[in-house]
Amino acid sequence: MDFRIGERGEALRAEVRAFLREHLTEELAERCHRTGVAHDDGFVRAMHEAGLLALGWPEEWGGRPCDPLDRCVVEEELSKAEAPTYGVSTTHMVARAILHAGTDRQRAEIIPRALRGEVLIVLGFTEPECGSDLAAARTRAVRDGDEWVVNGSKMFTTNAHIGDHVFLLARTDTSSKHGGLTVFLVPLDQPGIEVQAVRTISGERTNITYYRDARVHDDWRIGEVNGGWRVLGEALQEEHSTGFGASMLGLLEAAEGWARTARGGAGRPRIDDPDVRERLGRCAAETEVSLLLQRRAAAMAQRGDTPVAEGPMAKLFSSEALTRAAEDMFDLLGPDAVRSRFTPGAPEEGRVEHALRFSLGTTIYGGTSEIQRGIIARRGLGLPR
Repeated sequence: MDFRIGERGEALRAEVRAFLREHLTEELAERCHRTGVAHDDGFVRAMHEAGLLALGWPEEWGGRPCDPLDRCVVEEELSKAEAPTYGVSTTHMVARAILHAGTDRQRAEIIPRALRGEVLIVLGFTEPECGSDLAAARTRAVRDGDEWVVNGSKMFTTNAHIGDHVFLLARTDTSSKHGGLTVFLVPLDQPGIEVQAVRTISGERTNITYYRDARVHDDWRIGEVNGGWRVLGEALQEEHSTGFGASMLGLLEAAEGWARTARGGAGRPRIDDPDVRERLGRCAAETEVSLLLQRRAAAMAQRGDTPVAEGPMAKLFSSEALTRAAEDMFDLLGPDAVRSRFTPGAPEEGRVEHALRFSLGTTIYGGTSEIQRGIIARRGLGLPR
């Protein structure tokens, strides 16, 4: 298969780069870095106005035609630039789940607003005591007339402090682990919900959210009662195909930039050192593999196939390759590598230091490496549990 980007994709790449030069200002980048919040309403509105927010969505919902392989170009450029689009990705993930499993009212009220950047939806899956075993959720939803009363807590509800709704997985039947779960779109602006900040090693702000008699109308139940596991599977299919090849590309460019300007003991550029070139070459090779795995998953989606195992392959390889490369480049820079962004003398604006901290979380996002290997084994290779 040929995963090279064609003329249409390259034109789209140029369009995205021009947009980023205008709208991803130093002030915005610094604010996102210091706050750890990868979302900005103004930036998202600008994406909508530029026609870049609803790529690949059906035109009847306000989308812009774009095949999955070309959409890879946009995601690569946004990711490499560290644009504040995490809120967009979670909102669109939920909107796609609603497109497939929601009611006509839910589609009409949520999808157009999501594609215009007017609503921010966060994910409420993981719990403090359950880790990656989402089906072990203990947060309860008990029916009370036309409403459900929610009690419990969720971990890693990133952007909940600024979000409008949480896509919440709750237990509605204690007699069945997977068959006793239901998904709701819960409004966050209500007295029964408390949001507390949690800082990750990369500097990102995520949250733990507490639900004490929070309420949600049955109109905002997504899918059937006790049918949440299927709805969740559809939502996570897209997240399982997330790769970090573009993040590796950004790291490679930073390391190469340092190698061309830094000088060795004899005053020669460090890039002339065989060891430096070997490390850069190894990073470049794994970057290429990561990008190709992501594009393979996109090419499958373009053909109408579901990348059930191929998506997790892209996520697994690229996250672990990013961790290896970040550790290698950090070691290459030596003591200067510990200098972070906004620190005087930080090489390449501290991008290598940040890449190391960021990489450690990527093996957890969207399901740990162990979860991804299990999916590949069972669904890709047909192995038993």
